[in-house]
Amino acid sequence: SRSSRSHAIFMIQVECSEIDEDGQPHIRSGKLNLVDLAGSERVEKTGATGERQQEGIKINLSLTCLGHVINALVERKSGSHIPYRESALTTLLQDSLGGNAKTMMVATVGPADYNFNETIGTLQYAQRAKRIKNKPKINEDPKDALLREYQ
Repeated sequence: SRSSRSHAIFMIQVECSEIDEDGQPHIRSGKLNLVDLAGSERVEKTGATGERQQEGIKINLSLTCLGHVINALVERKSGSHIPYRESALTTLLQDSLGGNAKTMMVATVGPADYNFNETIGTLQYAQRAKRIKNKPKINEDPKDALLREYQ
């Protein structure tokens, strides 16, 4: 049997072209990343072995790396290093996390008491992500931005 435990990233890129009164095109672009993170894996709880255990270890490692990036962004000091290259996940999400983007996290948790520790961990993770402060701006040609500024 094959496992489907993994992170999923769905990236959408959008470009908008508008023609001004002079007939000149102005292009703006944006990107939307929809990310479904696999939950952390507790080996002692799941009893996973072999390939499934290794899969869980890799998931946990990428979630840990994402946590390091979130912490670094929240506690950002000028010139401080943000460890985006620690995992493929954080490299792919670099623009969404600390770049020219707004970031939103939806945390899904369950009411079962046997998942209490995972629920608390997820909510703490989401609370840290909520504290990321980015200052996004419109992605457009610099000449178009200058023209828009003087209109």
